[in-house]
Amino acid sequence: MGLPFFARHTCGSVFDIRPEALAARGIRLLLADLDNTLVPYGVPGPTEAIRAWARSLEGAGVTLFILSNNRSPHRAKRFAQALGVPFLGHAGKPKARSFFRAMEEMGCTPAETAIVGDQIFTDIWGGNNAGVSTLLVEPIRLAGNPGRYLRYAVEQPFRALSKRRSERL
Repeated sequence: MGLPFFARHTCGSVFDIRPEALAARGIRLLLADLDNTLVPYGVPGPTEAIRAWARSLEGAGVTLFILSNNRSPHRAKRFAQALGVPFLGHAGKPKARSFFRAMEEMGCTPAETAIVGDQIFTDIWGGNNAGVSTLLVEPIRLAGNPGRYLRYAVEQPFRALSKRRSERL
């Protein structure tokens, strides 16, 4: 789409992403936001459903890579290790640097990489900055932080237009 705040694809959750569809598009690396994308904030480890989804990605030849802005030095590491996938924590999204670092580490190009996340101004903007395919999911849960409500309210016009313009995946 070329516009920084618009996702190329939208879906309800990561479970709507079909690994074989990613592979058919040449995607070998799926960068994934952690909090409110894979699990709700505060959930310490991967659920069985996330484990099964990660295995299905691997079976399709797509590597899952956690790319999290979480400021805790241990959050992304513990989660990724429990899932058996690579990660970068405190990534600094939307800056493209961490996207390029992940791609370099995994030997992938932007054309072979996608990002899935729940936030326009970090995940989608960062993915577009790095030239990777962008997938926007609905946040799992907003409860508990008034700032999240404000952030998602500001994102609503971009979410609505992304949904309207979304390419089928």
